[in-house]
Amino acid sequence: MHDSTPTAETKTSPWATRFFAIWTGQAFSLLGSSLAQFALVWWLTKTTGSATVLATATLVAILPQVLLGPFAGALVDRWNRRRVMIAADGLVALAAGLLAYLYWANAIQIWHIYAVMLIRSIGGAFHWPAMQASTSLMVPKQQLSRVAGLNQTLHGVMNIISPPAGALALSVFPMHSILAMDVFTALIAISPLLFVTIPQPPRQLADAQAVITPRLLWRDVREGLRFIYGWPGVFALLIMATVINFTLNPAFSLMPILVTKHFSGGALQLGWMNSAWGVGVVAGSLLLSVWGGFRRRILTTLSGLVGMGFGTLLIGLSPASAFGLAVASMFLAGFMNPITNGPVIAILQAVVPPEIQGRVMTVVGSVSAAMSPLGMAIAGPVADALGVRFWFVTGGIICALMGLIAFRVPAVLHIEDDRHTARPAAEATLVAGPLPAAGAAE
Repeated sequence: MHDSTPTAETKTSPWATRFFAIWTGQAFSLLGSSLAQFALVWWLTKTTGSATVLATATLVAILPQVLLGPFAGALVDRWNRRRVMIAADGLVALAAGLLAYLYWANAIQIWHIYAVMLIRSIGGAFHWPAMQASTSLMVPKQQLSRVAGLNQTLHGVMNIISPPAGALALSVFPMHSILAMDVFTALIAISPLLFVTIPQPPRQLADAQAVITPRLLWRDVREGLRFIYGWPGVFALLIMATVINFTLNPAFSLMPILVTKHFSGGALQLGWMNSAWGVGVVAGSLLLSVWGGFRRRILTTLSGLVGMGFGTLLIGLSPASAFGLAVASMFLAGFMNPITNGPVIAILQAVVPPEIQGRVMTVVGSVSAAMSPLGMAIAGPVADALGVRFWFVTGGIICALMGLIAFRVPAVLHIEDDRHTARPAAEATLVAGPLPAAGAAE
């Protein structure tokens, strides 16, 4: 699965034209997915009113990315990344189309939604590393931080637009029409990918000719693991992220229950909360793009982590009569999100060799979210027994404490200084074991 991408064309083609053609299509797809996601979550909330159902839906959406992530990243590093994104967007469109038909036929059941969320998550497990790894090949290194900030801004804008737009769509259109919009926007995302070339990373001849076997695939996954394990700062951040995600992911997945049961709100109030997060993300992204963060980028991340934990804690402590405080706290948590994540993404894209970025980034994502399924599994029953605010208070405290503690961890503070200690790809390959016998090209 290779594109012929002449070196001269890659050098002379303006990177912005190619990159933003793809980026614009993905932005439309994200809008459609955000509208559909809001509508589905609200439908589940109104239909069941169960924290367990919402937690299960989130669990189903996360599991494939946790379990398949490292293997998907290894395959993305070997496959043509443009074709991977086309296939992933096509899978999303197919899943949304099937769900739209079930709503139209009045045959929808909750397990149908779970199944479609599972399919969409599988597509996302391949699409995300393909897009991230392609970005570092299309965008100059000095522009990576700005592009990361732009991506954060896009997600923030979607968080602002999608809740009120989703609530409006629910009041005007039936569910199958909203899901049809998701299909249409996914097709828009595919369109530029049919015409725009994406550079492929240099590969060793043995890798390019090897038949993809389970042994070879596992070798590639171990290569990503070794690279991360040999980078002490990233390894320490992964441990922190795993603990934080164990509590924060369940908390925010239960936001509809917090709004309806604690604040006695409806779709409008849920939209306010989601929009506050989105406005915060946009504001934080703009600040980061103008300010640039501290010279040592990890200090920006840790400061954002403490602030995000404080905002989450305030959401959980807000009394039922202080919905405005919860909205303001949601804004604070959203504001700190890009300040936390943007510098880390830029560090990984700038430092990790392009030929192994797919597997490294998916290993980072999978390991950091590894405890989330356990958190989701117990989130619903615990929230039903102790109240949903428990997760926000606990998650906020843990997030803030982790950020403060990390200021005292040398491996984290010197994450960029120690990047040369990370095992390079060639060395990691040798340590991981010999290649299987070469066969036909993929």
